[in-house]
Amino acid sequence: MNPELQALRDIHDPLGNPWWPLAPGWWLVLLALCAAAVLIWRQRRHRPLLPPLPLLRVGDWRWDAHRQLKRLQRAAPSTPLKVRAAELAELLKRIAMARHGRAHCAGLHGQAWLDWLTEQDPDGFDWRQEGQILIRAPYAPPQHPPEHSP
Repeated sequence: MNPELQALRDIHDPLGNPWWPLAPGWWLVLLALCAAAVLIWRQRRHRPLLPPLPLLRVGDWRWDAHRQLKRLQRAAPSTPLKVRAAELAELLKRIAMARHGRAHCAGLHGQAWLDWLTEQDPDGFDWRQEGQILIRAPYAPPQHPPEHSP
């Protein structure tokens, strides 16, 4: 046998997949993606009003509701409580109808409205107790500033 041929070796197939196991950098990338997904999922519950993208009509009611709420907050000191409560009740009803449909909540009023709000609130706010001002304020007598006596 030729001595030069003895130095040659047989061709061997590569073992397994060349991309597995993953390099440590890829494991870090996967871990970061999983962490980002969990954070986004958890933060999604804490943002009830996401502003829509500009120039898109998707979510217009959210943008309008956010603006209305900011306007109510700015006008709080100068506006009587009766007016603020009525405007807030109207805003809540509009948001509820936009999210759940007119058939589910448009006909609700009084204690039934507060019960429905309590059941639908993802944060667990007790509208039955804390929201009584929404159903009583429109029927309250007008507030007069206290008179100063000399």
